[in-house]
Amino acid sequence: MTLGTLLRIAWEALVRNRVRSLLTMLGVIIGVAAVVITISIGVGARESIAAQINGLGSNLVVVIPGNVTLNGVRTGTGAASTLTPGDGLAIAKLPHVASVSPAVGLRTQVIAGENNWFTQVAGVAPTFTYIREWALSSGAFFSQTNVSESAKVCVLGQTVVDNLFPKVSPLGKTVLIRNVPFTVIGVLSVRGQSAGGQDQDDTIVIPYTSAMERLTGNTFVSALMVSADDAPYITAVENEITGLLEQRHRIVGNQEDDFSVRSLQDIANAASATAAVMEYLLAGVAAVSLIVGGIGIMNIMLVSVTERTREIGLRIAVGARASAILEQFLIEAVVLSSVGGALGIVIGLIGSGAVAVLGQWPMVVPPLAIVLAFAFSVLIGVFFGYYPASKAARLNPIDALRFE
Repeated sequence: MTLGTLLRIAWEALVRNRVRSLLTMLGVIIGVAAVVITISIGVGARESIAAQINGLGSNLVVVIPGNVTLNGVRTGTGAASTLTPGDGLAIAKLPHVASVSPAVGLRTQVIAGENNWFTQVAGVAPTFTYIREWALSSGAFFSQTNVSESAKVCVLGQTVVDNLFPKVSPLGKTVLIRNVPFTVIGVLSVRGQSAGGQDQDDTIVIPYTSAMERLTGNTFVSALMVSADDAPYITAVENEITGLLEQRHRIVGNQEDDFSVRSLQDIANAASATAAVMEYLLAGVAAVSLIVGGIGIMNIMLVSVTERTREIGLRIAVGARASAILEQFLIEAVVLSSVGGALGIVIGLIGSGAVAVLGQWPMVVPPLAIVLAFAFSVLIGVFFGYYPASKAARLNPIDALRFE
Protein backbone atom coordinates (compact mmCIF):
# COMPACT_ATOMS: atom_id res chain seq x y z
CA MET A 1 0.00 0.00 0.00
CA THR A 2 1.07 3.55 -0.63
CA LEU A 3 1.89 5.97 2.17
CA GLY A 4 -1.31 7.91 1.43
CA THR A 5 -3.41 4.77 1.83
CA LEU A 6 -1.67 3.88 5.08
CA LEU A 7 -2.28 7.38 6.43
CA ARG A 8 -5.97 7.21 5.46
CA ILE A 9 -6.42 3.83 7.16
CA ALA A 10 -4.59 5.07 10.27
CA TRP A 11 -6.75 8.18 10.43
CA GLU A 12 -9.97 6.21 10.02
CA ALA A 13 -8.89 3.84 12.82
CA LEU A 14 -8.28 6.78 15.16
CA VAL A 15 -11.52 8.54 14.24
CA ARG A 16 -13.52 5.39 14.97
CA ASN A 17 -12.39 5.69 18.61
CA ARG A 18 -12.36 9.47 19.01
CA VAL A 19 -12.56 9.66 22.78
CA ARG A 20 -9.94 6.96 23.32
CA SER A 21 -7.61 8.60 20.80
CA LEU A 22 -8.03 12.02 22.41
CA LEU A 23 -7.34 10.68 25.89
CA THR A 24 -4.27 8.86 24.55
CA MET A 25 -3.00 12.04 22.91
CA LEU A 26 -3.53 14.02 26.11
CA GLY A 27 -0.13 13.09 27.53
CA VAL A 28 1.62 14.21 24.33
CA ILE A 29 -0.48 17.40 24.14
CA ILE A 30 0.40 18.36 27.72
CA GLY A 31 4.07 17.46 27.24
CA VAL A 32 4.53 19.48 24.04
CA ALA A 33 2.56 22.44 25.42
CA ALA A 34 4.68 22.37 28.59
CA VAL A 35 7.92 22.30 26.59
CA VAL A 36 6.83 25.27 24.44
CA ILE A 37 5.65 27.29 27.46
CA THR A 38 8.75 26.61 29.58
CA ILE A 39 11.14 27.50 26.76
CA SER A 40 9.11 30.65 26.10
CA ILE A 41 9.31 31.57 29.79
CA GLY A 42 13.07 31.03 29.85
CA VAL A 43 13.81 33.00 26.67
CA GLY A 44 11.36 35.76 27.61
CA ALA A 45 12.91 36.08 31.07
CA ARG A 46 16.40 36.28 29.57
CA GLU A 47 15.35 39.00 27.12
CA SER A 48 13.58 40.91 29.88
CA ILE A 49 16.68 40.79 32.10
CA ALA A 50 18.90 41.83 29.18
CA ALA A 51 16.57 44.74 28.35
CA GLN A 52 16.60 45.97 31.95
CA ILE A 53 20.40 45.80 32.14
CA ASN A 54 20.89 47.39 28.73
CA GLY A 55 18.46 50.11 29.78
CA LEU A 56 21.03 51.29 32.31
CA GLY A 57 23.29 52.45 29.53
CA SER A 58 24.79 51.93 26.10
CA ASN A 59 27.66 49.41 26.55
CA LEU A 60 28.20 51.02 29.94
CA VAL A 61 31.45 50.86 31.89
CA VAL A 62 31.52 52.57 35.30
CA VAL A 63 34.65 53.78 37.05
CA ILE A 64 34.24 54.41 40.79
CA PRO A 65 36.74 55.45 43.48
CA GLY A 66 38.43 52.75 45.53
CA ASN A 67 38.75 52.47 49.29
CA VAL A 68 40.87 54.50 51.67
CA THR A 69 42.64 53.54 54.93
CA LEU A 70 42.38 55.92 57.91
CA ASN A 71 44.27 55.04 61.10
CA GLY A 72 44.31 51.40 60.10
CA VAL A 73 40.59 51.35 59.27
CA ARG A 74 39.73 50.54 55.66
CA THR A 75 36.61 52.14 54.24
CA GLY A 76 34.50 50.53 51.54
CA THR A 77 34.74 50.96 47.79
CA GLY A 78 33.82 54.46 46.67
CA ALA A 79 35.12 56.24 49.75
CA ALA A 80 38.35 57.51 48.19
CA SER A 81 38.47 60.94 46.53
CA THR A 82 40.57 59.97 43.54
CA LEU A 83 38.63 60.57 40.33
CA THR A 84 38.60 63.94 38.61
CA PRO A 85 37.01 65.40 35.47
CA GLY A 86 40.52 65.31 33.97
CA ASP A 87 40.49 61.53 34.25
CA GLY A 88 37.29 61.55 32.22
CA LEU A 89 38.81 63.72 29.51
CA ALA A 90 41.79 61.37 29.27
CA ILE A 91 39.55 58.29 29.07
CA ALA A 92 37.54 59.91 26.25
CA LYS A 93 40.68 59.77 24.04
CA LEU A 94 41.09 55.98 24.42
CA PRO A 95 40.28 53.66 21.48
CA HIS A 96 36.72 52.33 21.27
CA VAL A 97 35.41 54.86 23.83
CA ALA A 98 32.30 56.55 22.44
CA SER A 99 31.44 58.92 25.29
CA VAL A 100 32.39 59.78 28.86
CA SER A 101 30.45 61.62 31.54
CA PRO A 102 31.67 62.53 35.02
CA ALA A 103 29.02 61.97 37.69
CA VAL A 104 28.53 63.82 40.96
CA GLY A 105 25.71 62.53 43.14
CA LEU A 106 23.99 63.86 46.24
CA ARG A 107 20.60 63.49 47.93
CA THR A 108 18.98 66.63 49.20
CA GLN A 109 15.72 68.49 49.75
CA VAL A 110 14.58 70.59 46.81
CA ILE A 111 11.94 73.32 46.83
CA ALA A 112 9.64 74.75 44.16
CA GLY A 113 7.16 77.35 45.36
CA GLU A 114 5.10 75.77 48.15
CA ASN A 115 6.18 72.22 47.29
CA ASN A 116 9.30 70.37 48.35
CA TRP A 117 10.74 66.90 47.72
CA PHE A 118 13.76 64.87 48.86
CA THR A 119 15.45 63.45 45.79
CA GLN A 120 18.65 62.46 44.03
CA VAL A 121 20.61 65.21 42.29
CA ALA A 122 23.04 64.02 39.60
CA GLY A 123 25.71 66.22 38.12
CA VAL A 124 26.61 64.92 34.67
CA ALA A 125 27.88 65.94 31.23
CA PRO A 126 25.75 66.53 28.10
CA THR A 127 26.77 63.01 26.96
CA PHE A 128 24.60 61.59 29.75
CA THR A 129 21.54 61.13 27.50
CA TYR A 130 23.60 59.12 24.98
CA ILE A 131 25.36 56.97 27.56
CA ARG A 132 22.15 56.17 29.44
CA GLU A 133 20.03 56.10 26.26
CA TRP A 134 17.59 58.41 27.98
CA ALA A 135 15.47 60.73 25.85
CA LEU A 136 13.57 63.84 26.93
CA SER A 137 9.79 64.12 26.95
CA SER A 138 9.87 67.92 26.74
CA GLY A 139 12.32 70.81 26.68
CA ALA A 140 16.04 70.34 26.03
CA PHE A 141 19.13 69.02 27.74
CA PHE A 142 21.91 71.34 28.83
CA SER A 143 24.87 71.97 26.51
CA GLN A 144 28.65 71.92 26.85
CA THR A 145 28.48 75.73 27.17
CA ASN A 146 26.28 75.29 30.25
CA VAL A 147 28.90 72.95 31.67
CA SER A 148 31.73 75.40 30.98
CA GLU A 149 29.80 78.21 32.66
CA SER A 150 28.58 76.06 35.59
CA ALA A 151 25.12 77.20 34.58
CA LYS A 152 22.21 77.00 37.03
CA VAL A 153 20.00 74.86 34.80
CA CYS A 154 18.42 71.49 35.47
CA VAL A 155 16.43 68.67 33.89
CA LEU A 156 13.81 66.89 35.99
CA GLY A 157 12.69 63.27 36.18
CA GLN A 158 8.95 62.66 35.98
CA THR A 159 8.60 61.72 39.67
CA VAL A 160 10.10 65.06 40.68
CA VAL A 161 7.78 66.85 38.25
CA ASP A 162 4.75 65.10 39.76
CA ASN A 163 5.70 66.21 43.27
CA LEU A 164 6.97 69.74 42.62
CA PHE A 165 4.80 70.78 39.66
CA PRO A 166 1.72 68.53 39.84
CA LYS A 167 -0.58 70.62 37.64
CA VAL A 168 1.65 72.89 35.55
CA SER A 169 4.52 72.57 33.11
CA PRO A 170 7.85 72.86 34.93
CA LEU A 171 9.69 74.39 31.96
CA GLY A 172 11.05 77.82 32.83
CA LYS A 173 10.21 77.40 36.51
CA THR A 174 12.78 77.63 39.33
CA VAL A 175 13.86 74.85 41.68
CA LEU A 176 15.91 75.58 44.80
CA ILE A 177 18.66 73.01 45.38
CA ARG A 178 20.48 73.75 48.64
CA ASN A 179 19.13 77.31 48.34
CA VAL A 180 20.68 77.70 44.88
CA PRO A 181 18.06 78.56 42.21
CA PHE A 182 18.14 76.34 39.11
CA THR A 183 15.97 76.94 36.05
CA VAL A 184 14.15 73.93 34.62
CA ILE A 185 14.94 73.52 30.91
CA GLY A 186 13.76 69.96 30.28
CA VAL A 187 11.95 66.85 31.51
CA LEU A 188 13.31 63.33 31.12
CA SER A 189 11.10 60.61 29.62
CA VAL A 190 9.63 58.05 32.02
CA ARG A 191 11.93 55.08 32.73
CA GLY A 192 10.18 53.43 35.68
CA GLN A 193 11.93 51.15 38.13
CA SER A 194 15.44 49.84 37.61
CA ALA A 195 16.37 46.15 37.83
CA GLY A 196 17.15 46.83 41.51
CA GLY A 197 13.70 48.28 42.18
CA GLN A 198 14.79 51.95 42.38
CA ASP A 199 12.68 54.70 40.85
CA GLN A 200 14.84 56.03 38.00
CA ASP A 201 12.51 59.00 37.48
CA ASP A 202 13.13 60.33 41.00
CA THR A 203 16.09 62.48 39.96
CA ILE A 204 17.25 65.96 38.99
CA VAL A 205 20.07 66.27 36.46
CA ILE A 206 22.38 69.30 36.40
CA PRO A 207 25.81 70.08 34.87
CA TYR A 208 28.52 68.32 36.88
CA THR A 209 30.48 71.57 37.16
CA SER A 210 27.46 73.23 38.74
CA ALA A 211 27.19 70.38 41.25
CA MET A 212 30.88 70.62 42.13
CA GLU A 213 31.19 74.41 42.34
CA ARG A 214 27.77 75.49 43.56
CA LEU A 215 26.54 72.56 45.68
CA THR A 216 29.36 70.36 47.03
CA GLY A 217 32.55 72.39 46.68
CA ASN A 218 34.43 69.20 45.76
CA THR A 219 37.12 68.94 43.10
CA PHE A 220 36.56 65.23 42.55
CA VAL A 221 33.68 63.27 41.06
CA SER A 222 31.67 60.33 42.40
CA ALA A 223 32.09 58.22 39.27
CA LEU A 224 32.90 58.23 35.58
CA MET A 225 30.36 56.75 33.16
CA VAL A 226 31.98 55.43 29.99
CA SER A 227 30.26 54.10 26.89
CA ALA A 228 32.16 51.69 24.63
CA ASP A 229 31.43 52.09 20.93
CA ASP A 230 30.52 48.40 20.59
CA ALA A 231 29.75 45.55 23.00
CA PRO A 232 32.70 43.31 21.93
CA TYR A 233 35.12 46.07 22.98
CA ILE A 234 33.83 46.45 26.54
CA THR A 235 36.54 44.22 28.06
CA ALA A 236 39.26 45.97 26.04
CA VAL A 237 37.95 49.36 27.19
CA GLU A 238 38.02 48.20 30.83
CA ASN A 239 41.66 47.15 30.46
CA GLU A 240 42.62 50.40 28.73
CA ILE A 241 40.94 52.47 31.45
CA THR A 242 42.71 50.51 34.17
CA GLY A 243 46.12 51.03 32.55
CA LEU A 244 45.50 54.73 31.92
CA LEU A 245 44.31 55.51 35.47
CA GLU A 246 47.16 53.55 37.05
CA GLN A 247 49.53 55.74 35.05
CA ARG A 248 47.70 58.99 35.89
CA HIS A 249 47.41 58.09 39.60
CA ARG A 250 51.04 56.89 39.76
CA ILE A 251 50.15 53.38 40.88
CA VAL A 252 53.08 51.03 40.40
CA GLY A 253 54.13 47.52 41.37
CA ASN A 254 51.91 45.81 43.89
CA GLN A 255 50.13 48.98 44.97
CA GLU A 256 46.37 48.60 45.23
CA ASP A 257 44.35 50.57 42.68
CA ASP A 258 42.52 53.56 44.15
CA PHE A 259 39.66 53.02 41.71
CA SER A 260 37.49 50.22 40.42
CA VAL A 261 36.35 49.58 36.83
CA ARG A 262 33.11 47.68 36.36
CA SER A 263 30.80 46.83 33.49
CA LEU A 264 27.30 45.37 33.27
CA GLN A 265 28.51 42.53 31.06
CA ASP A 266 29.27 40.14 33.94
CA ILE A 267 25.90 40.85 35.54
CA ALA A 268 24.13 40.25 32.23
CA ASN A 269 26.02 37.00 31.60
CA ALA A 270 25.32 35.70 35.11
CA ALA A 271 21.62 36.54 34.88
CA SER A 272 21.38 34.98 31.42
CA ALA A 273 23.15 31.81 32.58
CA THR A 274 20.80 31.47 35.55
CA ALA A 275 17.74 31.88 33.32
CA ALA A 276 19.15 29.33 30.85
CA VAL A 277 19.67 26.73 33.60
CA MET A 278 16.09 27.21 34.78
CA GLU A 279 14.88 26.98 31.19
CA TYR A 280 16.63 23.64 30.63
CA LEU A 281 15.43 22.34 33.99
CA LEU A 282 11.80 23.20 33.27
CA ALA A 283 12.05 21.82 29.73
CA GLY A 284 13.48 18.57 31.13
CA VAL A 285 10.58 18.24 33.55
CA ALA A 286 8.15 18.93 30.70
CA ALA A 287 9.85 16.27 28.56
CA VAL A 288 8.90 13.68 31.20
CA SER A 289 5.25 14.36 30.30
CA LEU A 290 6.06 13.46 26.71
CA ILE A 291 7.55 10.14 27.80
CA VAL A 292 4.46 9.43 29.89
CA GLY A 293 2.36 10.27 26.84
CA GLY A 294 4.46 7.84 24.80
CA ILE A 295 3.77 5.06 27.29
CA GLY A 296 0.06 5.81 26.90
CA ILE A 297 0.41 5.49 23.13
CA MET A 298 2.16 2.14 23.44
CA ASN A 299 -0.54 0.91 25.81
CA ILE A 300 -3.43 1.89 23.54
CA MET A 301 -1.70 0.46 20.47
CA LEU A 302 -1.29 -2.88 22.24
CA VAL A 303 -5.02 -2.78 22.98
CA SER A 304 -5.68 -1.95 19.33
CA VAL A 305 -3.56 -4.91 18.17
CA THR A 306 -5.52 -7.23 20.47
CA GLU A 307 -8.87 -5.87 19.25
CA ARG A 308 -7.91 -6.26 15.59
CA THR A 309 -6.22 -9.64 15.78
CA ARG A 310 -8.71 -11.31 13.41
CA GLU A 311 -8.35 -8.41 10.94
CA ILE A 312 -4.57 -8.80 11.01
CA GLY A 313 -4.82 -12.57 10.51
CA LEU A 314 -7.18 -12.07 7.55
CA ARG A 315 -4.84 -9.56 5.89
CA ILE A 316 -1.85 -11.86 6.31
CA ALA A 317 -3.87 -14.82 4.96
CA VAL A 318 -4.73 -12.94 1.76
CA GLY A 319 -1.11 -12.03 1.15
CA ALA A 320 -0.22 -8.97 3.20
CA ARG A 321 3.44 -8.94 4.13
CA ALA A 322 4.62 -8.53 7.73
CA SER A 323 6.31 -5.24 6.77
CA ALA A 324 2.96 -3.83 5.61
CA ILE A 325 1.33 -4.74 8.93
CA LEU A 326 4.28 -3.17 10.78
CA GLU A 327 4.02 0.02 8.72
CA GLN A 328 0.26 0.30 9.26
CA PHE A 329 0.39 0.15 13.05
CA LEU A 330 3.56 2.23 13.25
CA ILE A 331 1.96 4.97 11.16
CA GLU A 332 -1.12 4.88 13.38
CA ALA A 333 1.10 5.51 16.42
CA VAL A 334 2.96 8.31 14.62
CA VAL A 335 -0.30 9.97 13.49
CA LEU A 336 -1.57 9.76 17.06
CA SER A 337 1.56 11.43 18.49
CA SER A 338 1.85 13.95 15.62
CA VAL A 339 -1.73 15.20 16.02
CA GLY A 340 -1.12 15.44 19.77
CA GLY A 341 2.10 17.35 19.11
CA ALA A 342 0.35 19.83 16.79
CA LEU A 343 -2.43 20.45 19.32
CA GLY A 344 0.20 20.81 22.06
CA ILE A 345 2.03 23.48 20.04
CA VAL A 346 -1.19 25.48 19.59
CA ILE A 347 -2.00 25.26 23.30
CA GLY A 348 1.63 26.06 24.14
CA LEU A 349 1.55 29.26 22.04
CA ILE A 350 -1.68 30.35 23.72
CA GLY A 351 -0.22 29.56 27.14
CA SER A 352 3.01 31.42 26.32
CA GLY A 353 1.01 34.51 25.41
CA ALA A 354 -0.91 34.33 28.69
CA VAL A 355 2.28 33.87 30.73
CA ALA A 356 3.92 36.81 28.91
CA VAL A 357 0.98 39.05 29.79
CA LEU A 358 1.00 37.97 33.44
CA GLY A 359 4.79 38.18 33.75
CA GLN A 360 4.96 41.45 31.79
CA TRP A 361 7.83 40.34 29.58
CA PRO A 362 8.07 39.79 25.82
CA MET A 363 6.51 36.64 24.36
CA VAL A 364 9.39 34.86 22.65
CA VAL A 365 8.90 31.36 21.23
CA PRO A 366 11.95 30.34 19.16
CA PRO A 367 10.90 28.55 15.94
CA LEU A 368 13.56 25.93 16.71
CA ALA A 369 11.77 25.10 19.98
CA ILE A 370 8.53 24.45 18.08
CA VAL A 371 10.30 22.27 15.53
CA LEU A 372 12.13 20.29 18.21
CA ALA A 373 8.97 19.80 20.31
CA PHE A 374 7.04 18.50 17.28
CA ALA A 375 9.95 16.30 16.15
CA PHE A 376 10.23 14.86 19.65
CA SER A 377 6.51 14.04 19.67
CA VAL A 378 6.91 12.19 16.34
CA LEU A 379 9.90 10.27 17.70
CA ILE A 380 7.83 9.35 20.75
CA GLY A 381 5.26 7.82 18.39
CA VAL A 382 7.92 5.86 16.51
CA PHE A 383 9.70 4.65 19.64
CA PHE A 384 6.65 3.63 21.66
CA GLY A 385 4.65 2.46 18.64
CA TYR A 386 7.30 0.10 17.28
CA TYR A 387 6.78 -2.69 19.82
CA PRO A 388 2.97 -2.97 19.29
CA ALA A 389 3.50 -2.74 15.52
CA SER A 390 6.15 -5.48 15.52
CA LYS A 391 3.92 -7.63 17.72
CA ALA A 392 1.12 -7.27 15.16
CA ALA A 393 3.50 -8.11 12.30
CA ARG A 394 4.66 -11.33 14.02
CA LEU A 395 1.17 -12.74 14.59
CA ASN A 396 0.57 -16.27 13.26
CA PRO A 397 -2.28 -15.97 10.72
CA ILE A 398 -3.91 -19.25 11.80
CA ASP A 399 -3.89 -18.30 15.48
CA ALA A 400 -5.10 -14.82 14.57
CA LEU A 401 -8.06 -16.15 12.59
CA ARG A 402 -9.02 -18.40 15.50
CA PHE A 403 -8.90 -15.47 17.95
CA GLU A 404 -12.24 -14.57 19.51
